[in-house]
Amino acid sequence: MALLTAAPSVASADDVGELRVETYVLPVGAAKPSLEALKNGEGMARLRQLAAAAESQAQMPLETAGPAASYAQLSTQASGTPLPSSPGERTRAASAAGPRATAPEPARKMSFEECKKGLGSDKKFFVKSRFAVCNGASFVQIWTRNNRPVGESGFNLRVIGTIARNSRTITFAYHFSDFVKGGSNAAGALSITTKGNIPKSWPSGARYTRGGDLPAGARTFAQLKAQSTFTQTVLAKAGQGTGSSDLLFAVYEPSVKYTAPAPWKLNGDGGNLFMLAPRWDAAKYLANSTGGGNPDKRGAATFSYITPLTLSGKQGAEERAEALHIRQAFLVPQDTKPYMSAKKVPGQTAKDPLHRTVSSSRNDKNRAAAVKQCKRYWGANYASGGKQCDEYPFASTYEGAAEVEYDSEAKKFNFSVKPIPGPENEAGGNILKSFYAKNRIIDGMDDGFIVKIVT
Repeated sequence: MALLTAAPSVASADDVGELRVETYVLPVGAAKPSLEALKNGEGMARLRQLAAAAESQAQMPLETAGPAASYAQLSTQASGTPLPSSPGERTRAASAAGPRATAPEPARKMSFEECKKGLGSDKKFFVKSRFAVCNGASFVQIWTRNNRPVGESGFNLRVIGTIARNSRTITFAYHFSDFVKGGSNAAGALSITTKGNIPKSWPSGARYTRGGDLPAGARTFAQLKAQSTFTQTVLAKAGQGTGSSDLLFAVYEPSVKYTAPAPWKLNGDGGNLFMLAPRWDAAKYLANSTGGGNPDKRGAATFSYITPLTLSGKQGAEERAEALHIRQAFLVPQDTKPYMSAKKVPGQTAKDPLHRTVSSSRNDKNRAAAVKQCKRYWGANYASGGKQCDEYPFASTYEGAAEVEYDSEAKKFNFSVKPIPGPENEAGGNILKSFYAKNRIIDGMDDGFIVKIVT
């Protein structure tokens, strides 16, 4: 936020004219007009346009899954994400864990610098993993006399949400930074109240236990600058959700409200950051389903975002043949079997993800439908030489090869099969299974994932 750094002066009650404070919320990296530009009128028009555009833009990440995805407009821009681990790093991690391939452990911590870098100058959200996310905004105040700008102030707020392994408690770290002021203002005495609101839960009526040191009351601009970091914890006990997996979805929205110091009057009362989407479950097929004997602690929290499964097609990768098969299905689907002229397999974008099924019968039907096509195109001996029939979408998804048997609107043959070496097919299967477990991917349409291939 590029604000003028001229020496500030505090307006007093003796100043002539009406004193007002106009407030705006901008993306954290937005370039704000200088005070001189604001004074000439064109800058104010530009500032209002920036604020209006930010307000009209999406409030939820593009990758949001579950009921929270329909609560507010989704972004058209992908959230910031870390670079995928190199195949060598994942292979070394897998070797350390045992002889079989495995998915990497998802990140559960995030520093302020990581959040700042991840958001950059144009991102509303940074999703390091389903257990470490952040968002941010710039809060701007324009101090006016008789409707003409005479001063400015502002700060940035970034909120980082993290979840420890097998925990139902989410920790939100509030980081205030980049405090600036210029011209004639009373910013030091501006009163600021910060809250972490949960405006919606599914099911409604869920109760949360709050903790941490996020101030319950107001702090001044000067006080927040002196102590700039706070935390709030949010715990949802088990037993409040729906279905056998005890699913509880919510929207978490950090909020900033102002009270202007006399004699200044306020136009606008602050604003909200973009929303985050936490989720709690106690699925029996995921870790900590018993809570170690404590029913309230069953299951764990995650953020309800579509996340990528990364597979490597590089030389030496254990799952290389499977990864290259999927890459072919993504890039040249017309060359895959079974043939279908309009084939476009899902799982490539957050708008068209894959969905896990834990149904053994559906999994078996998907496998049978895939094997049928392997035999059709490569003959009954397709498995000679130790090969196996690899299918994409995976048999453990609703979009598997037998999808048309369950959904009359599904496209027939919108999948790909190919005989590949058995060890590479099994490695891909092990990575997928561990990915499900480590990322708490639940059964059904309220969750999802995509596939990224590195080559």
